[in-house]
Amino acid sequence: MKLNTQETRLDNGLRIVSSHMPHAASVAMGIWVGVGGRYENQSMQGMSHFLEHLLFKGTETRSARAISQEIEGRGGYLNAFTQEEATCYYARIGAKYVWPMANVLADMYLHPRFAPSDIEKERGVIIEEIMMYRDQPQQVAEDLLGEMVWEKHPLGRPLIGTPKHILGYSRDDIAGFKRSKYCPANTVIALAGCVDHETAVRRIAPLFEGLSAVRRPACRAVEPATPQRPFAQIEKKIEQSHLALALRLFGREDKRRYALKLLSVMLGENMSSRLFQVVRERHGMAYSVHSSVHLFSDTGVLSVTAGLDRKKTAKAIALILKELDAMRRQEVSARELRRAKDYSIGQLQLSMESSSSQMMWIGGQILQRGCYEQPEEIIRKLEAVSAADVLRLAREIIRASHFSLALVCPEGGAADPGWIKTETARLR
Repeated sequence: MKLNTQETRLDNGLRIVSSHMPHAASVAMGIWVGVGGRYENQSMQGMSHFLEHLLFKGTETRSARAISQEIEGRGGYLNAFTQEEATCYYARIGAKYVWPMANVLADMYLHPRFAPSDIEKERGVIIEEIMMYRDQPQQVAEDLLGEMVWEKHPLGRPLIGTPKHILGYSRDDIAGFKRSKYCPANTVIALAGCVDHETAVRRIAPLFEGLSAVRRPACRAVEPATPQRPFAQIEKKIEQSHLALALRLFGREDKRRYALKLLSVMLGENMSSRLFQVVRERHGMAYSVHSSVHLFSDTGVLSVTAGLDRKKTAKAIALILKELDAMRRQEVSARELRRAKDYSIGQLQLSMESSSSQMMWIGGQILQRGCYEQPEEIIRKLEAVSAADVLRLAREIIRASHFSLALVCPEGGAADPGWIKTETARLR
């Protein structure tokens, strides 16, 4: 599987990348900006996410309704997301409307209105979003986990910010943040679907050529000395216990990432995984139990999340830790490793059939890595991972010194910190 991808860099540093899919009926486009939660200082928490919301509220020539109607009114889809290291504004539409869609996205990026009335209304919207997440115990557990894994570091803060910060931002704060962070060298325009690269450059470049070339913003690095807490818990009026644990790891360029992906799949990414089979199927202690990998430029985590029977929380935690420990005690079987490879490769191949997924693939990689790997290269590297590679990695990363566990539990159901410390200390 090879993507038909081309890239052009404008004189001001902005990159346009496209993946031609001749049989697609649609085109997906994303404007990727290399700024997110870890680019915010202490006083600007949640600003990247707030700014993302405001770009939908209108431009100098389009109202918020006109923005949505020009894309949704033609059968398209429009959305955005904010991450720790990137913000993306994206849309997908029938190929005949690709350039009207491009004009709308470019207008949002280049000419946001930032009307005071819109800012005031959106403060309320985001505060309600914060309250919604606070009512979701699994989200509370994951936010608490982030604070523990990267203590006193921007990566450890909730992306959405706090009501105090959201209420404190002025229009000048917002405009100044955009002006300093949204620059051509920090921006990638990605397209995938029934689109010709030369035409895309000819249509899109004039919209962005007026931007001045400035240095792309930097963020604070995660150092080995960046503190990490091992355990924390919160009691709430809920019925289940919600667990989130993580092992702090290396960044996205580490060659061990392929073995890490397969380890995570075998541990808990699907219904065949060890955690699903043991915690849910064999013992019936959870409806949801799942592992995942999140890698950033200089750090990352292997995480496990679960919603647990309140009366069996300790037993479930012990089972999860036991499965983690088992990964580093003995090589996985050839059959289990083969299943993990087939699952990972199959998921990758299926995703590449979609114009949206190809756009996300090339846009995210070009922005964050400066280059992209073809799916066939990923497949080759996954196939090269051996059981010995997985065991070696497990022994390197599954250690108490890398470990954090966050628990949100029902009132009166707090776990014994001493017991947690004893159990995790076995991961030496």
